[in-house]
Amino acid sequence: MKLFDGHCDTLLGLMGNPKSGPLPVGSLYENELQVDLKRGLEMEAYAQTFALFGFREMGWNDIFDTLYSRFQAEAEACADHLRFCRSRTDALNAAKEGKAAAFLSIEGAEVIDCRPEKLEAAAEKGVRGFGVCWNRANKITGTSAQEPDRGLSEKGKTLVKLALELGLTVDVSHLSDPGFWDVEKLAKGPFIASHSNARAVHDHPRNLTDDMFRAIRDHGGTAGLNLYSLFLGEGEVTVETVLRHIDRFLDLGGEKTLAVGGDLDGCDRLPQGIRGVQDVHLIRDALAERGYEETLLDDIFYNNLLRVLPVQD
Repeated sequence: MKLFDGHCDTLLGLMGNPKSGPLPVGSLYENELQVDLKRGLEMEAYAQTFALFGFREMGWNDIFDTLYSRFQAEAEACADHLRFCRSRTDALNAAKEGKAAAFLSIEGAEVIDCRPEKLEAAAEKGVRGFGVCWNRANKITGTSAQEPDRGLSEKGKTLVKLALELGLTVDVSHLSDPGFWDVEKLAKGPFIASHSNARAVHDHPRNLTDDMFRAIRDHGGTAGLNLYSLFLGEGEVTVETVLRHIDRFLDLGGEKTLAVGGDLDGCDRLPQGIRGVQDVHLIRDALAERGYEETLLDDIFYNNLLRVLPVQD
């Protein structure tokens, strides 16, 4: 299969997530986490968006520079297996070369201190996504977890407008409901929810309402299936639970909208049988057994995310 996963927290995992403490996890090529290139490259084609996300508690003076430098070091060490990409053409060329296509996205404006000049610098360095927030409310917006009734401030709207002008893909996962609709009003073209499920299936504020999904669909964006059990359902979570979210989004006309954003290495509970990127095929296999067409499966697991990228940098 081909896989384009729109969100993982592997870079933070490699540096030692403060929630669990530093771990001897290895490198981006091979590690003890849920994502590495060795497993991803067993697929026909593999593209991965890596989140630039970190905590002030880690003592970093500059979160963005620290994470970006780590990515650069890993990319250099894995040059035979990875291509740092900025466009659709880059990703397709990586696949032809038998390499993983790596994209970078900011997760939370606090990573760049909510400063426009830092966002511009990040874009110049090849970052192609801008997630407005993580769980913690920041200077420019509330989130689904903190201050959920607060949308984008004027500074937030300015920063989102700048991201759109720079050609960055704006990501609304983690954003408050009012913040979502603020972004929707500002966006003329595609925006995404890189790792968010269906609220109608599991009523969690991190998930998308039907109207939110329709708005993303109508803008030509994507919503990435999140594999964190917390956002999939209560009790025993299985591949069948995942399929219920897929069915809901497809019922809403999401054939060209639904994608994958596994949140791997950002979660400690996955559906039964899924241990990491190597097992994502189980979801596709289950859909194939139900009779879903190969063209639709190719779109969900690879093409839909590829489509929202600029053709060339």
